[in-house]
Amino acid sequence: MAGWRLRAVLPLWAAIAGPLAPRSGAPSPRVAEQSGAAGLTGLLLTELASPHRQSARSTNAAPDGCPTPAGEVDMRLAGPLRIVALVISVGLTWLVASILLGGPGGGFPRIQQLFASPENSVTAEPRARKYKCGLPQPCPEEHLAFRVVSGAANVIGPKICLEDRMLCPPARLMSSVKDNVGRGLNIALVNGVSGELIEARAFDMWAGDVNDLLKFIRPLHEGTLVFVASYDDPATKMNEETRKLFSDLGSKNVKDLAFRDSWVFVGAKGVQNKSPFEQHVKNSKHTNKYEGWPEALEMEGCIPRRTTAS
Repeated sequence: MAGWRLRAVLPLWAAIAGPLAPRSGAPSPRVAEQSGAAGLTGLLLTELASPHRQSARSTNAAPDGCPTPAGEVDMRLAGPLRIVALVISVGLTWLVASILLGGPGGGFPRIQQLFASPENSVTAEPRARKYKCGLPQPCPEEHLAFRVVSGAANVIGPKICLEDRMLCPPARLMSSVKDNVGRGLNIALVNGVSGELIEARAFDMWAGDVNDLLKFIRPLHEGTLVFVASYDDPATKMNEETRKLFSDLGSKNVKDLAFRDSWVFVGAKGVQNKSPFEQHVKNSKHTNKYEGWPEALEMEGCIPRRTTAS
C-alpha cells in the first residue's frame, strides 16, 4: 500500500518540480522510490513551501532549462559601459579645456560667459538716440529742427528735412525719390511761424532760365524761411541780381559761388545779419572728393520760429 502511494505521488511531483530543478541534479524515479516515503514527503513539502527559491531558479534558467552563468550578464554590459565612460571622459576634458583656454575656436563662448564674473562682462553701449531729422539733441521749444544735404556729384540728389513732418519719410521737403529735385539749386520756402511748407522747386543753373529763379524769390514775404541745397552745378546761370537776392536773405558765400561748387544755405526774408547756417566748398581738381565734383555738404541745426507773420 505504501508503495502504491509512492508511485501515485511521483508523477505529480515530477510535473511540479521537474522544470525547476537542474537537469544534472534531478533524481531519477528509481532513486526517489528507494529513498522511502518519509524522505520523499519531506522533500516535497520543502520544495512546495519555498516559492522564492523556485522563482530564483527559474529566473536564471535558460529557455532550454540550463542555468545562465552568474557573471554572463555583467560581461555583456562591461564593454558598452567602458565605451560610454570613455566618451564622457573625452567630452568633459574638451569642455574644460575650451572654457579655460577661451581662445579663437573655443567651442562654448556662451558657457564661458556664464562662468565669467559680472565685473568682467562687457555691457553693450546703448544706441544713441536720434531726434527730429536725425539731430543728436532736441531743439529748444519754439525752434524748428532741420537738416540740409547737398547733392553728391551728379549721382545722389540733395535732401532737405524739416521737423520730420513735411512730405515723405524722413519728412524731406525734397527727395530724388519723389522726382522733385534737379540739377542746379533745390529751394524750399517755409512759413517761419508755423513751419509749414509753402513751395519747393528745383532750378537748372546750367541750361535753365535764371528768370524762373528770380520770379520765385523776388516776391518773398518777410519771415519766410529759404532752404537751399545745390546739386551738380549751382552757379553757371547765376547773375548779379540773383546773387544780391540771396545775399539779402543772409548768404555771405553766394558772391563766390562758381561752377560745380557744393553749397547749402538756410536764410530768411528780412534778416538783419548774415545767416549762421551756410556751407560752401569750391570745385577744385586738387581737393575734389569725386572726379569733377567736391564733397557733399551736410548741415543741421535749430531755427527759432517767428512769433508773427508780416
